[in-house]
Amino acid sequence: MEPAAFSFTDPTIWGGLVALIVMEIVLGIDNVVFISLIIAKMDEKRRELARKIGLALALIMRIILLFAISWVIGLKEPVIELFGNSFSWRDIILIAGGLFLLAKATQEIHSDVEEKGEAKIGVPSYFALVILQIILVDMIFSIDSIITAVGMTPHIQIMVIAVIVSIAVMYFASVQISTFIEKHPSTKILALSFLLLVGAALIADGFDVHIPRGYIYFAMGYAGFIELLNIRRTNAKRRKKASSAP
Repeated sequence: MEPAAFSFTDPTIWGGLVALIVMEIVLGIDNVVFISLIIAKMDEKRRELARKIGLALALIMRIILLFAISWVIGLKEPVIELFGNSFSWRDIILIAGGLFLLAKATQEIHSDVEEKGEAKIGVPSYFALVILQIILVDMIFSIDSIITAVGMTPHIQIMVIAVIVSIAVMYFASVQISTFIEKHPSTKILALSFLLLVGAALIADGFDVHIPRGYIYFAMGYAGFIELLNIRRTNAKRRKKASSAP
């Protein structure tokens, strides 16, 4: 069945666009958190450059995948069978991506707690490594994002607009999240625990065990809310201590 003709005068087109933009932003939260954490150890100049390059690559990758929709959909076809389970390329990519996030988050937690963090890094080799890691994560989240978009609308114009808007929102959100994490170091550990959760969810998806994302985002939102309360309480104590000092 052919999709309905595309027209911006059609209210269903606008409804689909808004719904898809919201969905793309929600799906992009994990990407934003990862980029904010991975660039945290860089000096400020390189950090901003890495953020721009990372999100530009995310945009380019998503648009390329949109114009290769048939290939993306084909990634869901089984290519290998192990232990009685069939795995597609999408499954393999999600499992590999989940393992990468688990390893990266664990490494960062170790560095932050055991090594008490590291000084800001500005060497070119580290910058190249950061960009490579961002590319890998962009690829993982882009595939899931595009498959979701294909399931929500048949119009590629709507998908492209939604992706561009969501990446723009992700850029400004990334700036705010990076600033907040740098100002409140405890939130870095919380954000890394979010990546552990997302990594586990990706692995489960790869094994065809689908954890509803609503549960994951509720857990992340609730934990974030509790951390905000803790930060407010700590700031109040500091102000009270400062005001009572002679």
